[in-house]
Amino acid sequence: MAQSTPGANQTFVGKPSTAKAPIMKSPSASHSLRADRGGILSMSDDNVMIKQILETHSPDGRAVDVRPLLSLVEDILNRASQHVDFIVKGTQAQIEMEEKTLQANYKVMLEALTYTIRRIAGKLSYKVLGGSDAHAITTAIFNLLSSYTWDAKLVLSLSAFALNYGEFWLLAQIYSTNQLAKSMAILMQLPSIREDTAPLKPRFDVLNSLIRTITDVTRCVVELNELPSMYISSDVPALATAMTHIPTAVYWTIRSMVACATQITSLSSMGHEYGISTAEVWELSTLTHKLINICEHLREQLSFCYKFIEERKDAEYFEILQNLCDPKMTHIDNMKVLKALIYAKDDKLPLLDGATKRQVGLDVLRRKNVLLLISRLEFSSDELAILEQIYNESRIHATRLESQYEVVWIPIVDHSLVPLTDEVRTKFETLRSTMPWYSVQYPLLIQKPVIRFIKEVWHFRTKPILVVLDPQGKVVSPNAIHMMWIWGSNAFPFTSLREEALWREETWRLELVVDGIDPMILNWIREGKYIFLYGGDDIEWVRRFAAVARSVAAAARIPLEMVYVGKSSSRDKVKKVTAIIDVEKLGYTWQDQAMVWFFWTRLESMLFSKIQLGRADDQDPMMQQIKKLLSYDRAGGWAMLSKGSNIVVNGHSTIVLPALDGYDEWKVNIAEKGFDLAFKEYHDRLHDVARPCCRFEFPTTTWIPENLRCPECQRIMEKYTAFLCCHDERGISDSRF
Repeated sequence: MAQSTPGANQTFVGKPSTAKAPIMKSPSASHSLRADRGGILSMSDDNVMIKQILETHSPDGRAVDVRPLLSLVEDILNRASQHVDFIVKGTQAQIEMEEKTLQANYKVMLEALTYTIRRIAGKLSYKVLGGSDAHAITTAIFNLLSSYTWDAKLVLSLSAFALNYGEFWLLAQIYSTNQLAKSMAILMQLPSIREDTAPLKPRFDVLNSLIRTITDVTRCVVELNELPSMYISSDVPALATAMTHIPTAVYWTIRSMVACATQITSLSSMGHEYGISTAEVWELSTLTHKLINICEHLREQLSFCYKFIEERKDAEYFEILQNLCDPKMTHIDNMKVLKALIYAKDDKLPLLDGATKRQVGLDVLRRKNVLLLISRLEFSSDELAILEQIYNESRIHATRLESQYEVVWIPIVDHSLVPLTDEVRTKFETLRSTMPWYSVQYPLLIQKPVIRFIKEVWHFRTKPILVVLDPQGKVVSPNAIHMMWIWGSNAFPFTSLREEALWREETWRLELVVDGIDPMILNWIREGKYIFLYGGDDIEWVRRFAAVARSVAAAARIPLEMVYVGKSSSRDKVKKVTAIIDVEKLGYTWQDQAMVWFFWTRLESMLFSKIQLGRADDQDPMMQQIKKLLSYDRAGGWAMLSKGSNIVVNGHSTIVLPALDGYDEWKVNIAEKGFDLAFKEYHDRLHDVARPCCRFEFPTTTWIPENLRCPECQRIMEKYTAFLCCHDERGISDSRF
């Protein structure tokens, strides 16, 4: 006798109705239902029942791949559920269904399992008609499946149920167009079902809910059995807890199939005349509630298991990255490293070419020097503009040696935000559209263990870094962005060795400090003029300094130019000071704030470059002066006097201004020693008395050195934790320390 029940993955109607319908039960069906209710109520102690079931469990070690079979069964249940809706609603519309691609070769599998499935289907049909109670039928099925694993027991039982279920609704589907089906449907009383559907609505509602839950529990059990043993073992608490509940879950799921089979069998034998009582609705609802609780518990444990497995896989991937990027490791080219960092599969093109806006594969980077630009989606516009300028200049002379590199943007996003919001996606796409170099096509291509590696090994915090890989994929600089800011493309191939070589070539001169930021200053240098660079955000000090400096220059009859270069932070205050200087004609200023930003970024990069090379405490005068200038900027105002290229004085505001004010005391030495030396000697005497404190502030967004020596006294500086607010968000975030 064919059987039927609505299936899973369907939009289900709410709580079953208790509308009255004629109750006409066959003796066998009535006996089965009463026995089933009694079983649920009397066997409240699952331990006794499960002990009986465990005694039937004697797996022989055979391996059954239940996943393909479960997919086939779910396909049957889903399609049959469509026909439930078709018949109950009485519509004649043809329901179109998307063809499901069936995986694996079912033929071999079904040849081995068909006999067992049909035996179970027979027990579900005939034992229900024969009046057996639900527990007895369930136990009989367990005896039949004693040699199978728990997940196989469950899927084979569900297959048997789907076999009868699908046959029942297949006849209902083709009843009106196929004479053979029509005759069989008459024999099974399907015509009466089609004629009067209203009394059947409560039954289909409650069966829909129960079969959906049966399928959910089955999936959970199968998923638990499929967990990879190489990443999780049975002694992991979450898996151990789940496995202890599997026998109970399998028992109540199969027993629920028996309850559904009872309802469908009675429907086939009695037609619409067989209604469903309130007690029977309660009985099926109780089973549904019990299975939902079981499913929720298994799902919770599965979630813990998946998290455990993910952590193990991430740890394994992290170790692979460590091995691939080990300095001792040699590769033929850079493909292994790039694939591990960006995207390992070959099923998509992971990069976007910023020049052509076309998707490209990683092969465009093969055997090239690759600069990985790593950043969050918060990227300073000033920083991006200067980096783009340096990059574009290198492309103009593409045949030069220093132009033989490619840049790839690696965006870092928080994977806990998956799926990404529209706001995050828009921010990413907007930022990517401004970049002329290669970019990762989608931020989530960068996996969590890669992000961990970037943070722990390459010390990425929030500020952009530029990791350099040579043509063989070896890391030759953990962060070349400091080299890029200081020397631009001249730092090619951006290795640590090249960085050290460039420092050996440098001297403490004004060109190093200002680079090519402002051609006007370079002209003054060539003309041999005296130049005062000064900074700070105290407008009263600026006014006083400008007035005294001009007065001294006039008295000494020297050509003096003064350039206000602002401050590394307090961007808004710097803008105000710049505006006042322009209005009051106190001196020369940079109208473009990007120039101010780049000036300080280069100086800060000089310190970070030395820290990265492990030479921040070198005793060379150049490094000491750079550290002093950065310290003075944090402590207040400052001024630097040069004669042409030669830097004469690099002093704190509290010393430079008094030194200028004391002009009458040291002017007598100008004739003999020159203006520059006379001023320096007087300044240094004041400095030796005052000895201003030195301070450096490193935000947690950058890598912080363990120790740092004072540029004044050479002692190891004390380390403090500070909280700072300059009421100028951009000023703080754009500064590197």
